[in-house]
Amino acid sequence: MKTSSSQLKNFILDSGLVTRAVYTKAEKTADEKKTTPEEILVSEGHISEDDLRRMQAYVLGVPFINLAKEKIDYDILSMIPEPIARTHNVVAYKKNDRELEVAMLDVEDLRSIEFIKKKVGLKILPRLTDAESIKHALLQYQKTLKDEFGDLIKHESAAITAIDEEGGEGVSESDLKKLAEDVPVVRVVNALLKHAIIQNASDIHIEPMENEVLVRYRIDGILHDAMTLPKNAAASITARIKVLSSLKLDEKRLPQDGRFKMAVDNEKVAFRVSLLPTYYGEKTVMRLLRENGGSFTLESLGFHGEGLERVHKAMKQTTGLILTTGPTGSGKTTTLYTVLDILNTPDVNISTVEDPIEYQMARINQTQVRPEIDFTFARGLRALVRQDPDIIMVGEIRDNETASLAVNAALTGHLVLSTLHTNSSAGAVPRMMDMDVEPFLLSSTIRVVIAQRLVRRLFNKGEPYKLPKEEIASLGEFINFDMVMKALIEENIVEKSTKPEDLLFYKPVPNEESVDGYKGRLVINEVLTVSSAINELVLRQASTDEIEQQARNEGMLTMAEDGLFKAVQGITTVEEVLRVISE
Repeated sequence: MKTSSSQLKNFILDSGLVTRAVYTKAEKTADEKKTTPEEILVSEGHISEDDLRRMQAYVLGVPFINLAKEKIDYDILSMIPEPIARTHNVVAYKKNDRELEVAMLDVEDLRSIEFIKKKVGLKILPRLTDAESIKHALLQYQKTLKDEFGDLIKHESAAITAIDEEGGEGVSESDLKKLAEDVPVVRVVNALLKHAIIQNASDIHIEPMENEVLVRYRIDGILHDAMTLPKNAAASITARIKVLSSLKLDEKRLPQDGRFKMAVDNEKVAFRVSLLPTYYGEKTVMRLLRENGGSFTLESLGFHGEGLERVHKAMKQTTGLILTTGPTGSGKTTTLYTVLDILNTPDVNISTVEDPIEYQMARINQTQVRPEIDFTFARGLRALVRQDPDIIMVGEIRDNETASLAVNAALTGHLVLSTLHTNSSAGAVPRMMDMDVEPFLLSSTIRVVIAQRLVRRLFNKGEPYKLPKEEIASLGEFINFDMVMKALIEENIVEKSTKPEDLLFYKPVPNEESVDGYKGRLVINEVLTVSSAINELVLRQASTDEIEQQARNEGMLTMAEDGLFKAVQGITTVEEVLRVISE
């Protein structure tokens, strides 16, 4: 935004926000960097961007509008589509028969103003605003959409045709198909799916109860009641989901699995569907898989420091096993996809055998197992090694044959990535031995084992506090504070002189954008490298505890310690870490 430099300089100095000496220094730096003194003052923290916008508005003679606490009428707000509003930081907030007032961060963005003018057919009156106002206004799109879906579902579900005979046992397939294509049913199911996407849910549960249908969404790992529907809607909604997933409409006694896709606001989402007969009807669970969800980095997932270095070192190997471990829903596959994305270069052939394929990745040959025709992980892996791969990902090692084939592939010139269901990184070795893999083969092939859990991420740094000494002592029973302090100091999170009792932690603060103070999730992890000392323990079939103790002696942070490290950074909370590691 262009303003008269002398006018703005005088106004800044008159306002008392900075001294003349500070401004003069900023002018010199601006000359060197070919920018403006005002941008230097903002970058150095002397004034905020919003302070600068207010002063520019005064100098330009443009009204400044604060929308941080304003409720905008949805009919006016929706005159500018949400993607345009979000991309160009412009929201409509007031109108009459001839004019539309819009709040912007840059009132000289003439292209956006012209676009909005053509779209709405009104004279546009630009008003300058601040980032907080734009943020608050954009949030109202989401809230209004949620309200709109709630009203739509309530209205349409009342119009759904009831099916008798306990969920339609006696209704023909053709009748069920007609009901599934009934307009109210289509609208309700579409609204449920879109609502879940807006809420950033990972799973949708549709559960028939005695007198109603309960819909729940899993958001950031926690199940929340979303809404209830009339009991008579259950069979029609299930039939609609079966149609979308290409499942058998008249099969209600056996479990079924399917998959379908939909696009919302240019975002493609795949839904993995599971149907299970229950006492009151068929329960439906859908896992949401966002097709752009695989574009992570290890750092953004939560890897850092020594653990990150260990993973990168293992990735540089051309042979061996990289294993991720943890319970269902702990992000193991996402971590492997992220590693594959880094390894995915034109000079390597990458093949996978998965159940299911969660994200499609360019230049990677992905194969779906099909147990119903005896196409298992073992059979798929046996075929893959004849396809000249450099890197192989096996979705899960769950039986002796797959374990043996994976280890042999790692021995014969392939880098093999896979997942295991164990509670810790050290537990991966005994688990593989349980599947009849010889210790000497494991010691030769395992490069690194990553154990992980997902914790909820604090929306903003919450309320700071210090742990009382008795709580530090209690945590000290399973957390080595010396290791945590060493990592915090090495990564410049705290000063060298800091003691455990001086550490600041944070409590979640609920706000209008997050009712519980959390939003999103990240990984807490432990990364075990198979060193020569651990090799010896593997060869003599040592216990999980012995292997873990040696790994800790070699500098491995446990998941609990990594969680505490992140709690000090204000990324998550101590309570959240304890909740996850005790599950």
